[in-house]
Amino acid sequence: MSAQPVPVRIDFVSDVSCPWCAVGLASLQQALAKLDGEVQAEIHFQPFELNPQMAPEGEDVGEHIAKKYGMSQAQLAQNQEGLRQRGAAVGFTFNLDARQRIYNTFDAHRLLHWAELEGKDLALKQIFLRAYFTDGEDVSAHDTLVRLAEEAGLDATRTREILAGDTYASEVRAQERFFMDRGIHSVPATIINGQHLISGGQPPEAFERALRQIVSA
Repeated sequence: MSAQPVPVRIDFVSDVSCPWCAVGLASLQQALAKLDGEVQAEIHFQPFELNPQMAPEGEDVGEHIAKKYGMSQAQLAQNQEGLRQRGAAVGFTFNLDARQRIYNTFDAHRLLHWAELEGKDLALKQIFLRAYFTDGEDVSAHDTLVRLAEEAGLDATRTREILAGDTYASEVRAQERFFMDRGIHSVPATIINGQHLISGGQPPEAFERALRQIVSA
């Protein structure tokens, strides 16, 4: 009789506008595919805002990164090429020329909170990451968010109602505080069973190795 897969809870703390979160999620999914039959993973997407004070109109990406991280245009170009290659290695397409601006992501996190209740959070998360990093869309614009939510199988009318008010705002803020209070100040942060932290957009092998060690223990 074959062994039952080991249940594992994974909290993936990330932001829609975080490129390494796109790499990390694709890597994690590849690792889980390799562990199919051994691990039964339950992924929970937890909110983190890289730029919680971002103005509604957003900011130019180059200017924002230069100001926040002190990067020159040459360093930015080198950084983006490294990202493009890491994304390609795990099947994620970064079209960084299309991504001209960086946006406030709080409304996207509110919709992701709702999507989890509807069992559609993974689909919506992947759609948001693709919309922003591959298609260069404004993931703060309500019309865009409604269309993307519909693509994930969520009701457009309900999406508009949520965006028009402050539904799930307090829940998202509480989750953000919970993880920051526990020392999460950069993302992606992948937390296994509430105890083991894997930081950054690691390659699939790193996730696979860590998960094997955790379930065997």
